[in-house]
Amino acid sequence: MSNPTPRKMLIQMSGAPGAGKSTMATLLQRSIGGLVIDHDIIRSSLLEDYSNVPFDQVASSAYRLQSAMADQAAKQGLNVIIDSVCNYQTVLDQGSALAERHGYEYWYVECRVEDVALLDERLRARNPMRSQRTGINCPPAGASSSGRGEDVLRMRMANPCRPEMNVIVVNTSTGSLDASLDAVLKRMQAP
Repeated sequence: MSNPTPRKMLIQMSGAPGAGKSTMATLLQRSIGGLVIDHDIIRSSLLEDYSNVPFDQVASSAYRLQSAMADQAAKQGLNVIIDSVCNYQTVLDQGSALAERHGYEYWYVECRVEDVALLDERLRARNPMRSQRTGINCPPAGASSSGRGEDVLRMRMANPCRPEMNVIVVNTSTGSLDASLDAVLKRMQAP
């Protein structure tokens, strides 16, 4: 009897800064294998190399690079986990189109924290990369900001950009992320 063909997945992480996306992406990678493509690493590297390029332009380039890297990983037959805030419909569309093009299952995993003070506490406690916020109202160095980080965050939390299918939302406010990981994996394995 032959073994069934393993399922290939493209997972787009989503959630506010400090919600636990990168930690969840790492836990998923340990469970299903594949490659984590971290938007902040790409964007921070570009900011280091191209300090004279505007932050928004670097962010746009980072999204194109993450998509190209995901496409290459899928061509190699690897599971792909894209770790970014995923606030834009075009990012969702690129991810789902890439999954379809390679015959991959598409999943959207949102790490959700409703408590803005907890997000702010997490952001202030981490060692930030150049492209990351250091607090809810503290944009990354060089980013254009109107100083309304909390207002924008609350608006995005109230109206998240989500696909219509294969959406998993996990509360990462309390408890261990291992329990959240178990819930995500169980949902992905359901028929």
